[in-house]
Amino acid sequence: MRVRLARPTDAEAIRSIYNAEVAGSTATFDLVPRTSEDQIAWLSEHQGPYPAIVAVDDLDSVLGFGSLSAYRDRPAYATTVEDSVYVGDRSRGAGMGRLLMEELIDLATQHGFHAVVARVGGDNQASIALHLACGFRMVGVEQEVGRKFNRWLDVSVLQRLL
Repeated sequence: MRVRLARPTDAEAIRSIYNAEVAGSTATFDLVPRTSEDQIAWLSEHQGPYPAIVAVDDLDSVLGFGSLSAYRDRPAYATTVEDSVYVGDRSRGAGMGRLLMEELIDLATQHGFHAVVARVGGDNQASIALHLACGFRMVGVEQEVGRKFNRWLDVSVLQRLL
């Protein structure tokens, strides 16, 4: 297993992993699956200082992905990014999330960012544990700020200074 920058040819595999989370979990607060066009647009936005990366097997099949995004659009936030990590259902528990997270932290450092923020939705204890294991600390919980599957959802906010 290795990590590399995402390519346009990875769009459908990324979309498949993401849409499974849209339909079946609170890992994302999206309610509508991405279309192919949405995914291509997302991928084109995640380049340069805000990259998308993929974890692939020996056959170069995408097993998981991660990205850095601008934290907020106001100029004073320019040195902070938000991370996202998604691992396909069949690849969980093999250390892929950590591999992706460590690469995102390295990329954020290389691009000169000062802080990485994670906003973990619902009761995603695996994501919280991953972030804590990678040096993040819990800085707060936004209570009942989302609604999905007919229930109110909290968002845990974690942060790592680089």
